[in-house]
This record gives sequence, structure tokens and C-alpha cells, in this order.
Amino acid sequence: MSQTYEEILQGMLDKVPSNVDKREGSIIYDALAPCAYFLAQQQFQLDNFVELVFADTAVGEYLDTAVSDFGLTRKGASAAIRQVTTSAAISIGTVWGINELAYTITELIATNQYKAKCNTAGTIGNQYTGSMSPISSVSGVTATLGDVLTAGTDIETDDALRARLYNKVRMPATSGNAYQYKQWALEVSGVGDAKVFPLDSGPGTVTVIIVDDNKAISETLPETVAEYIETVRPIGATVTVTSPTAKQINITASVILDGSKTIGEVETTFNTAIESFLADTVFSSYSISYAKIGGLLLDTVGVEDYNGLMVNSGTGNVTIGSKEIPVKGVVSLTEV
Repeated sequence: MSQTYEEILQGMLDKVPSNVDKREGSIIYDALAPCAYFLAQQQFQLDNFVELVFADTAVGEYLDTAVSDFGLTRKGASAAIRQVTTSAAISIGTVWGINELAYTITELIATNQYKAKCNTAGTIGNQYTGSMSPISSVSGVTATLGDVLTAGTDIETDDALRARLYNKVRMPATSGNAYQYKQWALEVSGVGDAKVFPLDSGPGTVTVIIVDDNKAISETLPETVAEYIETVRPIGATVTVTSPTAKQINITASVILDGSKTIGEVETTFNTAIESFLADTVFSSYSISYAKIGGLLLDTVGVEDYNGLMVNSGTGNVTIGSKEIPVKGVVSLTEV
């Protein structure tokens, strides 16, 4: 049975003769304390050694080692691609800043509209909008940071990496079958899930639809995935990588409040819950449950009861097509 640091240290001090000063801060105490600490650490590592070896329970660098046996590596962070609108034409490659973040202009979209890549990888690049300041030598031009075109993502989490391992082990990929195309898509940083349609446009064709790490549609990610799949796929197949079609889920209801929250606070909380619920159904369900939406509303803090719940103007489940994903539309709650 493992001992704590305190137990190890006390056991060591008990072996020291009683005529020796062994109070905290004494020479013998200060000499034994580091040794007791490292012995406790070693016991902890030994106790958890088995869990750190197997992919089911490994974490961090230990999980990296476990999945490497299956040819997997953790996906790194990716940079956000944003839309920048300017008051006049600017050069590709100029750099603009907002809230200590820098964005480099990479491509012209339309007149005075550009794609810009955040110089810092991760979700932080998705956060800010508004007026930008030139970092490059630019004068007489204003710029505004707008929509997220491709969301920046943080380094792949342990849970996501483990899920990719399970997907690879449980869905054998061979000779360019559907499972393999899904695995290839998931290897690209920023891809949260993928769905494959073999023979989608006839013999020798494959369609792959993808969503980002937030289970949302990305404008630029399909092109990146397509370029990667072209480097690894078998010769012969014609591959199309695209985004799913968004199906808006609009919700209205009359709400009876319990007095603890305002209708505005309830609506904000409910919106967040709906976004999370819809994201969890992406590529895994072909209908959005009317009853579950009602349950989410009833579980929202501040709601005592509701009536007149309408989902897409109806009172039944909403069907989601095979190439669609549900996205939150207009959510309107009124107080009774």
C-alpha cells in the first residue's frame, strides 16, 4: 500500500535517534524531506504505471506514446482565418493587430475584403472583432476584423485523440474504403468530424463532408482537407470535400419564470444549451427531438414551466438530411 509524502517523511524521522533535533527546519528534517518527496512521487508513478501505459487511461505524453503504435499523432493547434474589411485596397502580406493579436492578410475575397490568418494558433484567434491597427507600414486605411471563416483550434485534447484511436481500431480502413477517407479527413487539424459518401456521384467518386472542431461549418477547411487527401488517397477515385448544409432550428415558446432569473438571462442560458445539444447531434442523428428541446427549456435555471413550444413552426421532431447539420436559428422566449 502506497504511503503519502507525510507518512514517508515521518517514518524516516522515526528512525532518527530522539536526542537529534528533527523539528521542521532542522538539518536532518531538511535533508530527509526532499528524499521523502521523491519517494512519494515514485510510488505514485508506480501505482499509476499501468493506467499510463494503456490508451484507455493514458494521458498527455503517455497517450501520445500509446497511440503512436497505431500510426497516430496528436493534432497541433491551427490558426483562425478571419475576414477583414478595409476602407481601401491593401497589399497581401500586410499585418494588422487587435487586442495584442496579429493577423496577416493572405488573400483578396472581394473589393476591400480579405482573408487574414491569425499569427497565433489556437481558439484565441476566433475571439475578437472590431477595429484593427496596422502593424505593417500602412497609412490612410482603416480595417475591421469580421467573420470567422475557419475557426482556430487548440492542440488536440486527450479525449479527441483517444476517440480517433477508437475510430481507427474499431473501423478498419483498407484500400481507400469509406473508413479510410474518414480517418484521413480527421487527421487534418481543425476537423472535428467527417462523413463519407462512396459512389456519391457515380462509380469512382467519393464525397467527404466535414465540420470543424466546434461541429460547425467552415468555409476554408474543405479545401485544406481536399489537398491533404489528394496526397494520401489511392489513384483513380474522384474525391469531393465539402461542408454540410446548415438546417436552422428555430424555437419559440412562452415561459413561466420562477423569479430567480429575468427572461433575458433565461434566453441566454437556453441559447447556450441549445447550441451544445445541436452540436452533439452532428453526424450522429437524423432528427432533432422536440421532447429533448422541451426538456432543455424546463431544465433552464429560472424556468418554472412553459407552453406553446414550437420548433420550426411545429410540435414534432425535425428531420435532418444525410448531408445536413442542425444549427441554432432564431430562439424567441416570451414571458407569460
